[in-house]
Amino acid sequence: MIDIFIQLAYLLASVLFIFALRSLSRPDTARRGMQLAAFGMLIAVAATLLHTRIVTYEWILIGAAVGALIGYPLGMWVPMTAMPQRIAFSHAFGALAATLVGIGEYAHLYHEQSLTRGVMTALGFEVLLGALTVTGSLMAFGKLQELLPGRPITFPFQNFFNLALFGLGVAGLIWVVLFPYDVWVFGLICVIGLLVGILIVMPIGGADMPVVVSLLNAYAGLAAVATGFALDNNVLIVVGALDGASGFILSVAMSKAMNRSFANVLFGAFGSAGGADEAAASGASGEMTAIQVDDAALRLAFANRVIIVPGYGLAVAQAQHQARELVDLLEKRGVDVRFAIHPVAGRMPGHMNVLLAEAGISYDKLIDMEDINERFAGTDVALVVGANDVVNPAARTNKSSPIYGMPILNVSEATSVIVLKRGKGAGFSGVENDLFVAPKTSMLFGDAKQSLMQLGAEVKLA
Repeated sequence: MIDIFIQLAYLLASVLFIFALRSLSRPDTARRGMQLAAFGMLIAVAATLLHTRIVTYEWILIGAAVGALIGYPLGMWVPMTAMPQRIAFSHAFGALAATLVGIGEYAHLYHEQSLTRGVMTALGFEVLLGALTVTGSLMAFGKLQELLPGRPITFPFQNFFNLALFGLGVAGLIWVVLFPYDVWVFGLICVIGLLVGILIVMPIGGADMPVVVSLLNAYAGLAAVATGFALDNNVLIVVGALDGASGFILSVAMSKAMNRSFANVLFGAFGSAGGADEAAASGASGEMTAIQVDDAALRLAFANRVIIVPGYGLAVAQAQHQARELVDLLEKRGVDVRFAIHPVAGRMPGHMNVLLAEAGISYDKLIDMEDINERFAGTDVALVVGANDVVNPAARTNKSSPIYGMPILNVSEATSVIVLKRGKGAGFSGVENDLFVAPKTSMLFGDAKQSLMQLGAEVKLA
């Protein structure tokens, strides 16, 4: 009877997860989606605690307490600006759990002498993909947090070496399926997974981290599926499949948004910070024209239509609240203000939506690239705050540019452009921006938060 109850609970949890994933596809329903997912996870965990295989709850309670002590600060105290690296860090924890479960289940079945080839296949995949995701996610976290260099770290024949090492891990997986009790080979699979995770993220530059984090999410999902098969747990199979499929689809969507292939992201070593070669290839020439705060404020105050383009610079400066205050001031003067959201603006999909919504900016002002692009031609002022590659005209005009073919926002079609930028250096990807030296563009240098505060103060006086 209890087993039937557990399976029904798992079914309910799976349905909630599916509806949650659907809700997460829209900013205005995303909060409800997270609530559905949390409730579904509560049901799944509660049902699992009723499982007859549980001998004692002592270590489960200890683990729950430690998890709560770690999870609460991550959820409540980490600022929205640090969400990308927090997500990468969370992936590492999830993958570590799957890996440890795989190792523990192997040790348990080894002791009972009940390892089968079917179970061994699931455990091998679980440990290989789980270990790979642990170190890969930690590497992504380090690059996003700038604890590690954002530029690609490469060495000769790196791709060949990585593929050969991964091939060795797959060969080890096949070996333990045929010979399940070869402990040393099982341990080698785990070590290889850890090494591969480090080596495949090392050569990927910071500009490609959103795709990497999404792809690692897919790997974590596949590891969860393998865990479900190994433990005969249906909800893990369903949730892992949802996680893996959605992560893969999201990675494809982001690659398309950057006009890049998976192979180019994983093996292209693009995204070096301040790379001279990319700067030269971009073809940007001319001098940036600086503007004073009072002149920029007058241009904004007497405009009819303004489009603000947020980027990662806004997130770094934690300037989302100042952006909202500026919007409120402009709207009181009758200015129509909208935000243009590029699919890969920031460090993860939806980063700008979450950041701006957290500052109280209504969802109807956050317009996707496909819907906003046609409005730029009739816009008086485009205000670019910390965005770079997503507004670079070289993506359309310069075939030698590393970002050629990437869909961009039509900022250059606005009557005038004001760019808030910390300094004159190249952006995160190292590609110089043609827009910044265009005749219609004025540069307001300085910290984005301070610049937006000063613009707001001047607009009040205009």
